[in-house]
Amino acid sequence: MSASIVFHLLAALGYGLLGAWFWLRLARSHTPLPPLMIAQVCLLVPIVLHGLALFNSVVPDHTLFLGWALALSAAIWLGLMVFWLQNLVLRVQGLLLILLPAAVLASLLAAAFPQGHVVPHANSEWLRIHLLISLTAYGLISIAALNAVFMAALDRQLHRPIESVEQRTLLEKAVDCMPPLLMQERLLFQLIAIAFAVLSLTVATGIVVSLRLSSQVLPFDHKTVFTLLSWLTFGGLLWGRHTQGWRGRLALRWTLTGFAFVLLAYTGSRFVMDVLL
Repeated sequence: MSASIVFHLLAALGYGLLGAWFWLRLARSHTPLPPLMIAQVCLLVPIVLHGLALFNSVVPDHTLFLGWALALSAAIWLGLMVFWLQNLVLRVQGLLLILLPAAVLASLLAAAFPQGHVVPHANSEWLRIHLLISLTAYGLISIAALNAVFMAALDRQLHRPIESVEQRTLLEKAVDCMPPLLMQERLLFQLIAIAFAVLSLTVATGIVVSLRLSSQVLPFDHKTVFTLLSWLTFGGLLWGRHTQGWRGRLALRWTLTGFAFVLLAYTGSRFVMDVLL
C-alpha cells in the first residue's frame, strides 16, 4: 500500500472522527459546536495528513500525476484550507457539519481510485503554475457550492412553520447551527468573486501554456469548453449581483450550475477515462 493511500485513509479517519464528534454533540445537546480554537486545532491535524497524501501522490519523483479522484481530493483540501483561514475571522464553523463528510468522501475516493496519468511536459513551470491555480479555483468553487446547498436548506427551513426543539430532526438542528442566512450569502459572493478571479487566472495561464506547448491559443476540447462555460456562468452571476441585485434562489442556481461545469471540466471526464473506460 502506497504512502499516499495510507495518508488519505488517515485523513479520512481524522475527518470522520471530528465529524462524528460534531454530529453526536448535535444529537445530544443544543450546543453542538465546540470552542473555536479547539475545533481549529483538531481540524488542522487531518488537513495536514490530507496535504501529505496529495504531496505523495501528485508530485512523485518530481513528476505530476493526476486522476479524477486526486483532482477532487485536491479541490476539497484547498477549499478546507480556505475555510480554516476564513473561520478565524467570520466564525462559520457550523459549515463543518457538511464540509467534514465531504472531506471524508473525497479522501476515501482518492484512496480507492488512485489511478491517473502522468501529466505531459511536467517540467514546464508555466504548466505547474497553471495546475496549481486551476486546482485552487476548483477548491474555492467546491466550498461555494457546498455553502449554496446549505443556504438552500436554511432558506427552505425559514419558510416552514416553527416547531418545538424536541420535534426537530437532526438535519433541522444542523441547519439551525449554520451562520445566519445573510452572513452565508455575503460569504458565498465573496468566495465566488475570489473564485472568478482565480478562474480568470486559470484561463490566462492556460492560454500561455497552450501557446508554449502547441502554438494554439486554447485547445478545443471538453476541458476548455466546460472551464469557459463555468467562467461565463460565474461572471454572469457577479454581473447580475452588481447590476440587478441577484440573490436568493436565483444566485444559488447559478452557483450550482457553475460548479457542475467545473466538475465536468476535469473530474467528470477523467472519471470516464480512468474508471469507465
